Amino acid sequence: MIFSSLADLQRATPEQQGIASAAILQFIEALERQVDEIHSFMLLRHGSVVAEGWWSPYAPEHPHLLFSLSKSFTSTAVGLAIAEGRFSIDDPVLTFFPESTPAEADDRLAALCVRHLLSMSTGQAVDTWSYMVDRPDGDWIRGFLDVPVVHPPGSYFLYNTGATYMLSAIVQRTTGLKLIDYLQPRLFAPLAIERVTWQESPQGITAGGIGLSLRTEDVAKFGQLYLQKGVWEGQQILPQAWVEAATMPQISNSGGIQPDWTQGYGYQFWRCRHNAYRGDGVFGQYCIVMPDQDAVLAITGDIDVFEMQQPLNLVWDILLPAMYPAALLDDPTAQASLSRRLSELSRSPVQGQPTSSIASQISERTYAVDVNELGIETLSFHFSDRDYRVSIRTKEGDEIIHCGYGTWYSGPATALFCQPLLFERTPITTSGAWTTDETFTMIVRLVETPFYHTLVCHFAGDELLIETQINVSLESMKPLMLFAKRL
Repeated sequence: MIFSSLADLQRATPEQQGIASAAILQFIEALERQVDEIHSFMLLRHGSVVAEGWWSPYAPEHPHLLFSLSKSFTSTAVGLAIAEGRFSIDDPVLTFFPESTPAEADDRLAALCVRHLLSMSTGQAVDTWSYMVDRPDGDWIRGFLDVPVVHPPGSYFLYNTGATYMLSAIVQRTTGLKLIDYLQPRLFAPLAIERVTWQESPQGITAGGIGLSLRTEDVAKFGQLYLQKGVWEGQQILPQAWVEAATMPQISNSGGIQPDWTQGYGYQFWRCRHNAYRGDGVFGQYCIVMPDQDAVLAITGDIDVFEMQQPLNLVWDILLPAMYPAALLDDPTAQASLSRRLSELSRSPVQGQPTSSIASQISERTYAVDVNELGIETLSFHFSDRDYRVSIRTKEGDEIIHCGYGTWYSGPATALFCQPLLFERTPITTSGAWTTDETFTMIVRLVETPFYHTLVCHFAGDELLIETQINVSLESMKPLMLFAKRL
């Protein structure tokens, strides 16, 4: 194993690190055919980046919302705090929050320890997340503790985002620092990870289980740190014993359906086939560590929740067999083909015409929108030959969305499509085109998240119907219909 020692990771050709460029190209092409859709990936071998790519408009400088991949970073904070003697893995959870202990606390709740939070074996029969975030008083700790413990802690695996929040709360209670601030000098600064954001609860506690945003290279560095058993730039910044404990099977999860979700669960890490392990987040956020191959793969995307096994299958079927122990002969032709393909990665803008016979009639019109979930009150359209603008008024204020034709237009952060528990404002890139003579279609990509929205605007006389559709969601995927009339 070669230890990485650069703030920005070293680069090498695939062949120098024992991988055929042709195999990586095959992997990319398979991702594009079989997975919808990937935003970025970075592959490391022997501590060097051998391939990396971003599908435009996603780019290396953009942080990406990681969802439950956040959990592995929370686990890291717990390992550091335990090493500093802040608390023990076998400390009962109730000892940290005596003021929040339910009056009817039973022996099973009293037996719940830090270890059980880490291994998702709290003994609760349901994920506590909704019970926490839906509390009117905003007290997520009480929301977690109020959910009954029906199995002996440690005996039953159930994925539980609330358990990770409690780990964050314990770190904050014992160190006096929010988890994000605790990790800053201990993890983020040594790895030169910057621009870190992490959502908080109403109690001012880092969410822990979700809400962390990092760049793709930051995720790859994190995986490399674990591959190197906690060593970075020659320093042991994370105890080796913690790395080993966190990434080994701590509890069985054999009741799952997909094979890489049935290999055992560690301390906020999933075990994989082929002696690999990973942190992952819904909609395709992966940090895959392959010790036997001395490799790390970071991926971001917006994959349907039921399709998250497929990228892992492609890793095992295509990349793993192509990793050899020694360097390969240089292959300039294959390397050039791979480089060219990586430079061309993109998500297609809206396909259609730059104008229509009614564009000049619609331009500058304002429409009053019926009451709707997005809180849009009025819409105004401004069309010129290749300049599209939509002015939107909500109760929060006015926003203007510019659309590129045949390209992506990078705009400022917007609150229009925000999800308060995850992000309040986010930069967008947009594209638009006339898809029929009476229909203008625009795509709004929230480029630091897995989400994008498609808005199909149907014009009919003085009336307007807008079909809005989000690409991925844990809730309803039904289109939202907005009805409007010309003012």
